[in-house]
Amino acid sequence: MMSTYVKLRRGLLLFGLGTLVFNISELITGKYLPFAAIVTIVECLLGIALIYGPEFFKRFFKIGFPAILVYFYWLFLLMSVFIGTCLHLMDILSYWDKLLHLTSPMILTALGYGILCTMLTDIDTEIHHISPWVFLLFGFSFAGLCGVFWEFWEWSWDAIGNMNLQRYMTIDGELFVGREALSDTMGDLLVNTIGAAIMAVFSWYQYQKDEYYFVRYEIAILR
Repeated sequence: MMSTYVKLRRGLLLFGLGTLVFNISELITGKYLPFAAIVTIVECLLGIALIYGPEFFKRFFKIGFPAILVYFYWLFLLMSVFIGTCLHLMDILSYWDKLLHLTSPMILTALGYGILCTMLTDIDTEIHHISPWVFLLFGFSFAGLCGVFWEFWEWSWDAIGNMNLQRYMTIDGELFVGREALSDTMGDLLVNTIGAAIMAVFSWYQYQKDEYYFVRYEIAILR
């Protein structure tokens, strides 16, 4: 019988292939400029390849991610690459980018739980006996740090290629001034913090019902 893991992976693959066909049709019909259409097709192909990222890490780096982390990862891949970019929801809905900034720290907080579980496997105390605040603070901080690094990445590409990833100018190229120039970056960091906090509160309530909750995120180092 096909497992839930395989079903979800196959469903995401079919969705990705469907968006690929859609993007190819846009190139053929000339709906977008050829260069823009080709870039979108390449991004879609990369998204399809990234579906198998967990299997890649397991095979070549001997790192096994738990199903719950993989499901979070696939959800973000669906929202960001296939729906946001390939189906152009980023252009249709102005708040879609902020929704991604809200979702990604939830995934990163969960990843932080997994990293901490792996780091604590060598201690004598069993993981589920460790204070949940250790996990909550580490996961929240890890997601926040990743959010800062992401803004560094956007700033770097804006400096190199003038890509306006941090929305410091209008579509016409007019530069924002003062606080207005900082609004997108600070908004992203604020939403990132809110997303991490939501995940922390959710995890706290889940832990109250199951003391083994954080153990589910443990990342396996395969020998």
